[in-house]
Amino acid sequence: MAPKAEEYSSVPQKDPEKIAPMEIMSPNKSHETVELKPKMTLMNGVTVIVGSIIGSGIFVSPSGVLMNTGSVNMALVIWITSGIFSMVGAYCYAELGCMIKKTGADYAYIMVTFGEFLAFIRLWVECMIVRPCSQAIVALTFAIYASKPFFPECEPPDEAVRLLAAICICILAFINCWEVKWATAVQDVFTYAKLLALFIIILTGIVQLAKGKVENFNWDDTETDFTKIALSFYSGLFAYNGWNYLNFVIEELQDPVKNLPKAIAISIILVTVVYVLTNIAFYTTLSVPEVLGSEAVAVTFAERLYGPFAFLIPIFVAMSTFGGVNGILLTSSRLFYAGACEGQMPEILSMIQVNKMTPAPAVIIVALLSLGYLCSSDIFALINYVGFATWISIGLAVLCLPWLRWKHPEWERPLKVNLFFPIIYIIATIFITIVPMIAKPKETGIGVVIILTGVPVYFIFFAWKNKPVFIRKFLDFITKFTQKLLMASPSTKKD
Repeated sequence: MAPKAEEYSSVPQKDPEKIAPMEIMSPNKSHETVELKPKMTLMNGVTVIVGSIIGSGIFVSPSGVLMNTGSVNMALVIWITSGIFSMVGAYCYAELGCMIKKTGADYAYIMVTFGEFLAFIRLWVECMIVRPCSQAIVALTFAIYASKPFFPECEPPDEAVRLLAAICICILAFINCWEVKWATAVQDVFTYAKLLALFIIILTGIVQLAKGKVENFNWDDTETDFTKIALSFYSGLFAYNGWNYLNFVIEELQDPVKNLPKAIAISIILVTVVYVLTNIAFYTTLSVPEVLGSEAVAVTFAERLYGPFAFLIPIFVAMSTFGGVNGILLTSSRLFYAGACEGQMPEILSMIQVNKMTPAPAVIIVALLSLGYLCSSDIFALINYVGFATWISIGLAVLCLPWLRWKHPEWERPLKVNLFFPIIYIIATIFITIVPMIAKPKETGIGVVIILTGVPVYFIFFAWKNKPVFIRKFLDFITKFTQKLLMASPSTKKD
């Protein structure tokens, strides 16, 4: 049998002087190992992906896509293309996830393939920009929709929106620290709620089409600037962002070789169909100026068609985005945990709460970073920052697939993807990261600067092994204090 990819990853050994793992005593067992448990079923996996993808994107991004395409028909082309692009990426990730069955997803793949430095830069981008920024965007969207019924004649106050978004993040951080089953239950319930809301909108759209409401479907005023068309992919792909999130919790998925590809296939196809049909429904009723002038497209749509029942749509959308925040928090904390296990994040983030078996320290740090991004409420600027950083990182992760085929053809691959797909994906990724640099140099420039800030951080905090004694003692004190505060222990799982 060919060797497994996990055998080739280099996990730093723990310093024997660090705090020893705690043992959990119970009446039925002499002790229980402190580790993440495989509690997630195939259905949980599907709801994690669908719940993470369908958050704020479908309710925010229609305006962003249309803004840069100019016409409804071109906007629909972008939505369909973004779905296909996401399917190809997810297909590539399925092979990597079945081959390298480690928490951390693309971070783990880059670590195994290209080594510590690029893996750290990927980790830095994801942890400092993509995840907390995405969570802030979805939480802000939740707050806008949740407060909309209380301000029917005007926009909700900015301070109230940000405060409500912060409360949302804090509540879900508590749930994710307390119990994994609670977090997956929240994900399940709110995924069903958001699908119900979208199905209501889709059915309404079908009725509108049957009435002949097709006047908005045309190519009029289609944008001729190629760079703006490319920039529209940032909003479109942002709406699909989350298709790779199940890979981040693969250690907690039951039978991952069987369930990971199934969950990815079911989820991406479902989401693509739902997204395209939802956009069609919007445009049966709303014109281009109405969509561009609305911060809450689904609410405007409901107000036009549902009369006294219009208040139900903001409630459903708020539930949708609430579940989206939960999905991002659930998976992001596992990325921090994986980075800490590899010695590239503070050690406390690799520890697990001994009573609840949750990565509580990692959950808390993700929540705190997300709260920091709430200082800005400009959702579309945040989307541009996220888009540039995300697709550079994911493109690098997909590059791992052909690279490992070349360097390690002997590794066991339960699922094998045709190399045509990663090559096409990498080429497309280069296109959607380079072209928008011309269209939006400020946003992409800020993204590049933030990425480059990871270089000195890596060399000062992680590559520099012989730190002065007083620094090491200080860091050790912080680790021990936080460990006691959260009752957290290093994982006792045997690799």
